[in-house]
Amino acid sequence: MKLLISIVPHGKSERITLAARKAGATGGTVLMGRGTAKNQILEMLGLGDTRKDLIYMLLDDELYDVVRAAVLQEAAKEKSGFGIVFTIDVEKFLKNSSINIQKEGSSMTDATHTLISIIVNAGFADDAMAATRKAGAGGGTIINARGTGREDDAKFFGITIVPEKEMLLILAEKSKADAILDAVRSLPCLQTKGIGITYCIDVNDFAPLGTPKK
Repeated sequence: MKLLISIVPHGKSERITLAARKAGATGGTVLMGRGTAKNQILEMLGLGDTRKDLIYMLLDDELYDVVRAAVLQEAAKEKSGFGIVFTIDVEKFLKNSSINIQKEGSSMTDATHTLISIIVNAGFADDAMAATRKAGAGGGTIINARGTGREDDAKFFGITIVPEKEMLLILAEKSKADAILDAVRSLPCLQTKGIGITYCIDVNDFAPLGTPKK
């Protein structure tokens, strides 16, 4: 299985999911966020400081190439900078009450990019983005979320639980990942225990969406 993730302007996800369904996909999940890019090059990558739709589609291996091609073809109707698309390998998934495990060795060892996910208390995502940009990150997408901690958890662990969270997603070249993580680690606002966490997932088949200007 593969998880195909597309990031497009807000309101454009319906076109992408419709094209994917016509190609055989059973559906997807759409999240709303906002981009954080600040310069023209990043705007061309579809990561500007505007509202975004993130489309998650879980695909069987035999459908993946056809559906991805359909997404690229639909996005080609738009100008350059429409968005981006990339893929995450899925090793385990739950379907019809049974857990399916992908064959050993299915992980992407030739991944060119890394998806860095930073989950922090509300209000800190922009600080994290500013620090990671200095370390080489081009831009990211921020999703509003909430934590699941209870009052009793805060008392037990000795930390402050803040329900409102922000999730910052940064797609970066693997060669820049360590520097970006170091930048996050050094943020003063993240020195307090329990403020946030960061993790990385290798991705592949990264591509900008839209047709470049001639």
